[in-house]
Amino acid sequence: MALYEIFTHLVLTLAMLLVVVLIARSVVAGSKYSPILIIVVFGLALGMVLEISGLATPGLSEFPIVGLTGGTTIIALIATFFVGGQKLRNTFWNPKHPKEDDVVLNEEEVILGTKGTQLVFLTRAFFILIGIVSLYRILFMGLDTLLDSWGLENLLNYKETALDNFYPLLAFFGIAVAIILIDSKAKIVDKRAYLGRGVMEIIIILAILVTGLLISGIIKELIALPQIFFAMIISSSLGMIFSDWRPGPTMRALLFGGIPMVLAGVFITGGTRLLDAFLLDGMIQVMAYGFFGQLFWMFVGISLLVFLGKSNDVDILAPGMAGSLSHSGLTGACTAGDIGEVAKERAPIMINIPFFGHLFVFTILAISVTRGSLLVIPGLIVVALGIWLTYWAITTLRKAEGAEKQEIKGLILFSIGWQLVAVFGGFTMLHFAGMDLESAAMANSSAISHFGLFAATQGQMFEEVNTTFLSGGPDGLITFIFAMPFLIHPLVFGMFGKAMSNDGKMPTKPLAILAILGIIGVLFSLIIL
Repeated sequence: MALYEIFTHLVLTLAMLLVVVLIARSVVAGSKYSPILIIVVFGLALGMVLEISGLATPGLSEFPIVGLTGGTTIIALIATFFVGGQKLRNTFWNPKHPKEDDVVLNEEEVILGTKGTQLVFLTRAFFILIGIVSLYRILFMGLDTLLDSWGLENLLNYKETALDNFYPLLAFFGIAVAIILIDSKAKIVDKRAYLGRGVMEIIIILAILVTGLLISGIIKELIALPQIFFAMIISSSLGMIFSDWRPGPTMRALLFGGIPMVLAGVFITGGTRLLDAFLLDGMIQVMAYGFFGQLFWMFVGISLLVFLGKSNDVDILAPGMAGSLSHSGLTGACTAGDIGEVAKERAPIMINIPFFGHLFVFTILAISVTRGSLLVIPGLIVVALGIWLTYWAITTLRKAEGAEKQEIKGLILFSIGWQLVAVFGGFTMLHFAGMDLESAAMANSSAISHFGLFAATQGQMFEEVNTTFLSGGPDGLITFIFAMPFLIHPLVFGMFGKAMSNDGKMPTKPLAILAILGIIGVLFSLIIL
């Protein structure tokens, strides 16, 4: 690949991702709906067009920077984990609230549905993601080489990519543009201090990535916990310690535009595999469970909150389901403020909480990977624990009567409980349906749009498990399989949009119908297919 081609790829990738996100925001402008659902449809469609027209092959190897952006899930989540740690500390223990905000955003609409500073956030988010991941890959390569020279050949195992020679250039332009790009119409009290916070945030995110990588590598012979688990622990802990940290440009951009840009990259890449995927042996059951599982876990969970918890309000439902499923679509919609300010404030807490429960998730899965099959009895014990926590959560919410601390407590319990039920309930059902562990990981991560499982699978957590239908490991089709259930998201966000238009109340009859359809669909995918 020539030098000029890298610049072409960088510009084309920015154009593709930005256009997908901006069109999505324009389509839903003036409504109560989240742009995430349009990003899904338009991203998949663009990927399919690229493949049909011959401009790209399945997997989008011709546009490697699109794939690079889609693989930066963990970077976008680190920002959310940090803010979640802040919210936890300031809600429950010895709060240290940030000083008065030193930035007034530019509220002038420059593109339909997108204000001036928001456009800058989206563009900056892309360069931040590219810059940080490129720096990380450089450090990863260097550490791997150094450890190999010390006789520790199997500690990190860096895998070569087509962009290895260009990471220094991508890192330079990504970080440089991320630092200097600023909305001239936004009012900033001290621009030097504001930009300085942005640089510090980049350094901290990079340090968290490298530290998580090293810890994961050091203990993998004992237990194969993925990098994202340690990144979550470190980032959330830092958020609790520095709970008075005022967000700089890096944090603001990632919270607003990080997840939408990552998802756009994932969906475009997944769309190129749309036609070929159905021809592979074993794919139908994986996709069917992913598709119907999205209905099942989302709408059964909402039904529990609405019908049993007597908590029919988007301020509870949106952060509750974003956290309890580690759901990428709702996470992005909440943190971007698409489902209201209360959901935006609560979502980082609920997203953080179940990741502490991932000590169960990743520990049992890591041992399962080593032995080649699911640890069924521990999995069932975790499901039982999840059911008990879910019951406690519903009881707490039913008695909350609008008290904020009680609602947050109930949502925290629900986020942990329903997460454990969804993850291990899914793995256990798929195990008894005869699906191998790697296929189950992809089916389950897509069925709940689970960012943690998706990032772990991207990180090759399941690479040692024999696959029945993929060549080249789980990265082969994971982007498509993760994107597939997002075809259900018009229903998901349609319901939340309807609720926001209905004074925050979810329509109950359509909710019950969708939950029943989910139950029937999951049974069909497990028993018939």
